[in-house]
Amino acid sequence: MYPARQVFFVLGLSRSGKAAAEFLLKRKAKTYIFDDVVGGIVEKNIRELTAMGAEFLTREQVEKSADFCDVLVLSPGIPIDHPTAVAFKRQGRAVIGETELAARYLSAYTVAVTGTNGKTTTVSMIEKVLKEGGLNAYACGNIGSPLIEATELSETSVAVAEISSFQLETLQSLRPHIAVVLNLSEDHLNRHYNMENYVFLKSRLLKNSTEAEYAVLNYDDPLVREMTEKTKARVLYFSTQGKVNGAYLLSGDLYFGAEKIMPAGELIVEGVHNIENALATLAVAKIMGVPTPAIAKALRDFKGIKHRIERVAEINGVTYIDDSKGTNADATKKAISCMKEETVLLLGGKDKGYEYDSLFAALPQSKVVHAILYGENRFRLLESAMSRGYKNFTVCSGFDLAVRLSGMIARSGQTVLLSPASASFDEFGSFEERGDRFVEIIRSFESERLTDGNEEYGLAVDQDENKDEE
Repeated sequence: MYPARQVFFVLGLSRSGKAAAEFLLKRKAKTYIFDDVVGGIVEKNIRELTAMGAEFLTREQVEKSADFCDVLVLSPGIPIDHPTAVAFKRQGRAVIGETELAARYLSAYTVAVTGTNGKTTTVSMIEKVLKEGGLNAYACGNIGSPLIEATELSETSVAVAEISSFQLETLQSLRPHIAVVLNLSEDHLNRHYNMENYVFLKSRLLKNSTEAEYAVLNYDDPLVREMTEKTKARVLYFSTQGKVNGAYLLSGDLYFGAEKIMPAGELIVEGVHNIENALATLAVAKIMGVPTPAIAKALRDFKGIKHRIERVAEINGVTYIDDSKGTNADATKKAISCMKEETVLLLGGKDKGYEYDSLFAALPQSKVVHAILYGENRFRLLESAMSRGYKNFTVCSGFDLAVRLSGMIARSGQTVLLSPASASFDEFGSFEERGDRFVEIIRSFESERLTDGNEEYGLAVDQDENKDEE
């Protein structure tokens, strides 16, 4: 733990940074703060923190902060090679994140979930199942509520924490009772440089585990399965491809060990990826002693999460689905695998440093009949589409135009799917903001009374002609 007499500098004052600063100020620690974002929620946070006693640094003071501060608390949105973090390390100062600060004060049981895709859904599932089993479970971490809020939980409660690779950059002390690794595929390579670094960061969730803790690993993912050799924890697996020591899918049913839990077809959420999430949840629930009837009931009742393959509306026979949380190619491939009708796909945003070739290679075998490429990375998407011989696309610049084009192109009986395979930061502050804007535009369609032929927009769309459009 960090004594109050140490001096802290909290860099980055969105949700996580503000929570860390509040935590320190309530414990009478000398706390400096800084963020270069002007206006909005950050400006409000700065006002509230300075009212509590924090001191806001100037840019010049930030450059010298390693001279007079003992600990840098770095926002997860700021990379570990940021000049301020480098300066602190050179002087032997501590560089931590809000999650690491929380880890030093947690007394509750901790179930920590990481992976490339499915983290938020699985954390939400686990929370629901544990609550159904009578436990005081609290979803936190990257899902929304900062982990540091869980320091107020009792020793008998359970903090169910979503842990991102950004948080793992500065996380050293966490030793979860159960560590869950869902899957690994290319993501955030613009920050982590290569896949090897990314995998290494994810494996850090297991590094403090002893024989007293558990690891729940995806047996079907070779990169995750290899982590068995790197942990001292007791390992349980989950698999959709065969029997394992843990939770698995067999003949359409979910099992744990020899016990049948429920038919997979009773899950409301669709797709193989959601069966995987349910199996991981099942393994955690069994470790925590939740009775089988409670597990089955909670899984049957689970309706999914906002912005993850979420049905928004049906207008003029077109169904609109919000998967703004699909921020990498693998997540988007999972989303399109759930589509049952012909689909117009919205792709684009902020580039994350990986290739899109595998995504465009998958589109001809899917229900996608047209892709709209937009955003900062639209030309990288275009290059991948052309390299794979995919011709059923339209290119435009901004998000709003892309969504409106989707309403013109899609015909009755088809689906419009927002699953961008990209970060949102070219136009939005978060994937939530992007998803909310999508919903806002779609709602406006209802008042604009789009006709089936789209004549009101002066655009007569022929689906066959659009298949050849470049």
